[in-house]
Amino acid sequence: MDGAAAGRAEDAFTLVYAEAFAEPPYDKESGSVEANFRRFRSQVRKKTFRGALARTGDGEPVGIVYGYPLSPQTGWWDRLTTPVTDELRREDGRRTFGLMELAVRAPWRRLGVARRLHEAVLADGTEERVLLNARPDVEAAQAAYRSWGYRKVGEAHPWDGADLHDVMVLDLS
Repeated sequence: MDGAAAGRAEDAFTLVYAEAFAEPPYDKESGSVEANFRRFRSQVRKKTFRGALARTGDGEPVGIVYGYPLSPQTGWWDRLTTPVTDELRREDGRRTFGLMELAVRAPWRRLGVARRLHEAVLADGTEERVLLNARPDVEAAQAAYRSWGYRKVGEAHPWDGADLHDVMVLDLS
């Protein structure tokens, strides 16, 4: 989906996000969900936004993924607790796909939905790599990312007040 299509499906994206991230250890409440979707409305306006939405045969939302290539001015690398090399930090608007969210509702987990969503959002991209933040205490997500080829390059507090996250990179070339 491009940004316009994802924007039209905001209710489905919100439902999946709110349900998946209401669980521990995230414990997102309605205020956090609303704040995330204020950012989402801005993100879908980016020309380079890409997303995917998985649904059941009867249309029930199952999973979401979205992101966009990181601009040269991205602050993502500035949030790391330990600096990384300038080469790793280098962004040009085409090099790195920033994976903002990937979530699957509980009844559909461990069925390959997340992997298929991940593949779908990257399928038409030309980026060299993917960057994401993942909580180290969410073992299922960590195991999935490692099995897909991600490697940890650092740790960060992605936003003020956030728990420590692993910063992970997947080389696509």
